[in-house]
Order: sequence, then structure tokens, then C-alpha cells
Amino acid sequence: MSAPATVSAVIPGPVGQIEAAVTSTGALPAAVAVICHPHPQHQGTMHNKVVTTLARAFTQLGAAAVRFNYRGVGASAGSYADGIGERDDALAVVDWCRARWSERPLYLGGFSFGGAIAISIAARVAPRGLVTVAPPVDRLPASLSPPTCPWVLVHADDDEIVTPGPVLDWCAKLTAPPKIVLVNDAGHFFHGRLSDITRAVAEMFGADFQALHR
Repeated sequence: MSAPATVSAVIPGPVGQIEAAVTSTGALPAAVAVICHPHPQHQGTMHNKVVTTLARAFTQLGAAAVRFNYRGVGASAGSYADGIGERDDALAVVDWCRARWSERPLYLGGFSFGGAIAISIAARVAPRGLVTVAPPVDRLPASLSPPTCPWVLVHADDDEIVTPGPVLDWCAKLTAPPKIVLVNDAGHFFHGRLSDITRAVAEMFGADFQALHR
């Protein structure tokens, strides 16, 4: 497998262009992964280190990883829309990916606010797999249809922004709960512990990708 490279992309969105970055080996990918970034009103962008870690984890497995900026972030058109518009942006990116890689399965992921976005659209998108890191479940819509796909949720036990207790309690009530990976002695941004995220993705989906490569 060649070393991954990242190229810029412009994706048509509901309110104008969406700035994106596509990381891949250049060969036909085994799958495509769409990664959603943290809250745009708290400096969240597609360049966040947890987001780029998730993208790298998927490219190491053989996927093309697509990060993007929500409306009003970076070169993306529009302005913050209270999570509703950001879900629409994510859906537009998924549609673009499925048109570009129509024969390849789609994975979905996100960090913090982006994790909530990913959970919110998962039932509609029906990804092959889902990974969320520290998702604030209090930001989920009341009408949520919970994900039913294979799903790993990574959370830091010392998360100072998204307290793990309510998240774990919420997960325990789901009919199809995610696999929980609780990272000890780590905070919300996983300083010095990004490798735990990479490992969680590989352990959850590595065998799946091996099957895709056959």
C-alpha cells in the first residue's frame, strides 16, 4: 500500500460549497470514511487532531477518508445552524462520497459535536460501521433513530467537557449498544493518547477491512 496523500475537494452543499480534504493511497479504496469535526463555535474544524487521527486510522486500513468543514467554517459557505444545518452538510458529503465511490461501503465517524452529528445521521445513512469519540448525547435530536450498525464509542474517563457517565448510561439503554472503549487517564482531547483511538478503530474494523481487500 502506498503512503497516504491528502488532496483538497469542494463538495456541493445545501447552502453552497463545502470545503473538504480527501486522504487516500491513490489506489481504489476498499471503503470510504466520512469524519465529522467538533463544534464550529468552539474552534472545531476538519484539522482537529482527533479528526485527523480518525481519518488516518481509516486510511491505514485501506479506506479513503473524507474530512470536511461545516457551513461557516474555513472556506465552507454559510453560517452555524444549531446542528441541524451541520447534519445536512454531513449528509451532502455522504451523498458525494457515495456518488464518487459507488461500489464501496461507507463508514462514518466523528469527534465530540461531530460524534453527535454522526450518530444523528447514522440510521438514515446506514453505514457499514460507525466510530464516535466523546459524543455529547445531550445534543442528539429527540426524534433520533439510534444506530444499528457495528459501532465503537471511544471515551476518556477524565473527559472534562463531555462527562462519560451520562454517555455510558445512554448507551446502556440502547437496543443495539456500541462497543465501549474507555481510555484511562485521558481528557477530552486525548493528549498523548491518540494511539488509543487508532487502536480502537483497527480492533473494531480491521477484520472487516481484511474481508473487503479479498
